[in-house]
Parts: sequence; C-alpha cells; structure tokens
Amino acid sequence: MNHNPEQINHLIQNRRSIFPSMYNGEPVDDAIIKQMLENANWAPTHKLTEPWRFVVFSGQGLTKLADFQSKLYKQVALNQGDFKEEKYEKLRTKPLLASHIIAIGMHRDEKERVPEWEELASVAGAVQNMYLTATAYKVGCYWTSGGVTGMQEANDFFGLGEQDVLLGFLFVGMPKGDWPKGRRGDWEEKVRWVG
Repeated sequence: MNHNPEQINHLIQNRRSIFPSMYNGEPVDDAIIKQMLENANWAPTHKLTEPWRFVVFSGQGLTKLADFQSKLYKQVALNQGDFKEEKYEKLRTKPLLASHIIAIGMHRDEKERVPEWEELASVAGAVQNMYLTATAYKVGCYWTSGGVTGMQEANDFFGLGEQDVLLGFLFVGMPKGDWPKGRRGDWEEKVRWVG
C-alpha cells in the first residue's frame, strides 16, 4: 500500500461545504456518486453493523423529494401551529438546485449490540468519506439537517424503520467559481497530551 500523505492531508484540509446556491447546474456523473457511496461503505463500524442507509435522488426524483418534504412539513407544521410559508417554499424549490441529493439514514441494529451514538458516529464517518470523495473529484457537497430530518413521519418514504433515524440530506452539485477557502482555529488549542 503506497499513499502520498501530503495529498491525503491536502484533500482533508480542503473539504468544504459547497451550498446549492453555489452549484452551476451541470450534472454530476453517476459514476462519481457510486464511488462516493462505495467509499461511504468503508466507514468505521463497531461490530460491523453498517448502519448507514442512503437514498439517491436525481432527475425527476429531486422533484419527488421536494414535493414530499414540502407537503410533510406543511402538514406537521400546521398541526403544531408553526407553519412558515418561506420555509415551505424553500423545501419545495431548493432540492431542484442540486444534481443529486443523498438522503442519509441511520438503521438501528435490531439487537442493539452497540449504543445508538456509535451508530450515529458510523453514519457521520460514512458521510465524511462521501465528502472527501466528492472533494477529490472537485464536486461540491453540503450536508443539511433541515427539512424533514428527524421526523418519524418521513421514515417510510426513505425506507427507514421505526427505530431508524433520518439524519439529513447530502446535496451534491458541480461548483461554480473558485473553491472556497477554509478556516479553523489552531488544533493545539483543542488537544491535551498526557504522557
């Protein structure tokens, strides 16, 4: 196994959230999406539960997703007396800016062999693998936890069971303009060495 550490460091340090408003409308090749999903499948997973579940929307599927989530939001929000027309419109139109949207689900191990937080961490690792793969191909991604994320009423639409959780959506698109610069504080301020 021969990897270039500098290239890997560069890839990790240049991963960015590229928002749908930053996409140029060009479709992302399905082969890249498949590579993202294959690499997601190699995330760390305690007891090999492989809790990640994904649904990929593209083409007319984006319209189906937009219709579903805007209608579900309206139904739930009206029942709770918290409906906002602006949010409804955003849920109805924003998905159409992406080339693909990958719904992110956490399938809970039926035997509950590991704590739920470990399953959530595994799914987050899988999403990071997708992010890094997209970055390597110069494809933009954005993980949002908005919309119908976490709504039990949405589970069936995404093929999730009662104990499963919808963790959000990975918007994918070709970026327009320059790749954004990142910023982080000094890593040494967040680390304590004991030795």
